[in-house]
Amino acid sequence: MGEIEKQRIAALQKLLKEAGIDYYIVPTADYHNSEYVHAHFKLREFLSGFTGSAGTLVVSAKEAGLWTDGRYFVQAENELKDSGIVLYKMLEEGVPKIKEYLEKNVTEGQTIGFDGRVVDAFFGKELEETLDGKNVTFVYDQDIAAQLWQDRPARPVSKLWIVPEESCGMSVAEKLAKVREKMAEEGAEQLLISKLDDIMWLYNIRANDVDCNPVALSYTYVSKDKAVLFIQKAALTDEAEQHFEKSGVCCEDYDSVVTYLKSCEMTGKVWCSSADLSYMLYKLVQSRAELVDKNNPTEVLKAVKNPVELEHIRDCYIKDSAVLTKFLFWMKENAGKVPMDELSVAAKLDSLRAELPGFLDLSFPTISAYKANAAMAHYSADEENFSTIEADGFYLVDSGGQYEGGTTDVTRTIALGPVTDEMKLHFTKVACSMLRLADTKFLHGCTGRNLDIVAREPLWQCGLDYKHGTGHGIGYILNVHEGPHSLRWQYRPELPETELEEGMIVSDEPGMYVQDSHGIRTENIVEIVNEEKNEYGQFMGFRHLTYVPVDLDAIDTQYMEPSDLCRLNAYHRSVYEKLSPYFEGNELEMLRKATRPL
Repeated sequence: MGEIEKQRIAALQKLLKEAGIDYYIVPTADYHNSEYVHAHFKLREFLSGFTGSAGTLVVSAKEAGLWTDGRYFVQAENELKDSGIVLYKMLEEGVPKIKEYLEKNVTEGQTIGFDGRVVDAFFGKELEETLDGKNVTFVYDQDIAAQLWQDRPARPVSKLWIVPEESCGMSVAEKLAKVREKMAEEGAEQLLISKLDDIMWLYNIRANDVDCNPVALSYTYVSKDKAVLFIQKAALTDEAEQHFEKSGVCCEDYDSVVTYLKSCEMTGKVWCSSADLSYMLYKLVQSRAELVDKNNPTEVLKAVKNPVELEHIRDCYIKDSAVLTKFLFWMKENAGKVPMDELSVAAKLDSLRAELPGFLDLSFPTISAYKANAAMAHYSADEENFSTIEADGFYLVDSGGQYEGGTTDVTRTIALGPVTDEMKLHFTKVACSMLRLADTKFLHGCTGRNLDIVAREPLWQCGLDYKHGTGHGIGYILNVHEGPHSLRWQYRPELPETELEEGMIVSDEPGMYVQDSHGIRTENIVEIVNEEKNEYGQFMGFRHLTYVPVDLDAIDTQYMEPSDLCRLNAYHRSVYEKLSPYFEGNELEMLRKATRPL
């Protein structure tokens, strides 16, 4: 481990010297700043050996550094061992951000390079501002590092399929009309979108260009009277072409987007989001027109689910909850009795989901983590690294599915045998955290940053915390992580705060992680609803979409306040009510026991 990566970094440093580049940046991104990327775009992983889904490599003649967040600290330490790459733990005390690192180390007149197609414009602009005054040259039209990747996988392309209006609740024409209304409000004549799930939502299409994300590589350019979709020709079907013709959408080849933007008429302002658009395309459009740099109008429109979508989502989550609950019962009954490991049980759960009507795919690779492995929040077992499961300690599973009626995400931690008092304390506090947030009432106008403390407070009172956000939006037959809303306590300028609206859905997933010991996360998905409206304003709240028991074997009521106990019992009454029609015989009795009042 590490020697191959050391050689690759050395080879890259040689190429950089020949090209006159002093610092080279390799992010985890495709051309659309997607969270999960196809193997074709995993250049950072190829160079560094770090397989986490978030991280940025910075290489100079003297050093190679890898920046990643708290979800991946343990994993990165293991995977970077002996590579010579320095791990920079983001947001830890004393650890510089990438822009701060470059500001300190870059000297007058040096050159910074990156592939401008995979670096987002927000980050690129930050670098410009940070290094202003140092006479720095930016080289962003060369994919230098890719010269080392001889057996690079081909760029993905899959066939498009259409989401019927009876499933999505709105036609393409209706969505385009809403988008153009937003454009008019901002005084924008044109709109350029690079974000794949936004494009899929706008045109009621899906594909399979990214594992678990039903999207197609594409761009779209919308004006007052024209909508152009840039798509790989091999993705088109007769049905798709008829769909676009009916919807008034013109299709152009995916690789022609640069030529088109250089030659098309641009009148007035062009709306584009620097958080999603590549630095290369942003600079191109900026050279031709005045920009409106804001989140895509499709973001909030997509995040607020319409009544048709919500009806499908609610039904989808109950059926998905029933499958996970049966799986967890099987785990508790059979751990230590039949051979099982992290891979085999994940495969079992995946196969159970696949039997549900309307199943399309997983919404992300199942996280199946036993004991200390669960301390890595986004641990991933593979054929070379996995643990055998016994009747002892905690097991964590974070999983979800893509269905014709929605996208699911849920995490549960269960005790398979004896657990320590500390582990019960942590488990109980995490359960209280999830339920307190779900029970919160708040005024319209709140963002996720206003509410995050509700979930963290039980842990913060004990001097504990978890190093990830509390919640994220979820797509509708789309990406399992969806903005623009989120629940997190830290201010991050690249993520503008968004008011929580009725119809949005969001995860509620506090956790607790102790390196070399255990990891706990309890995740429900909740729907945002309007409560009463009075002289103080519109009050809002959450309603559970997930109905899976919280493992009572790991609960210690001495760590709960009376109100926490009431919430847990009330939630379990709802779980039994929702799931009992899907259970019978011994499994129904197990459900009754798992949801008994404490």
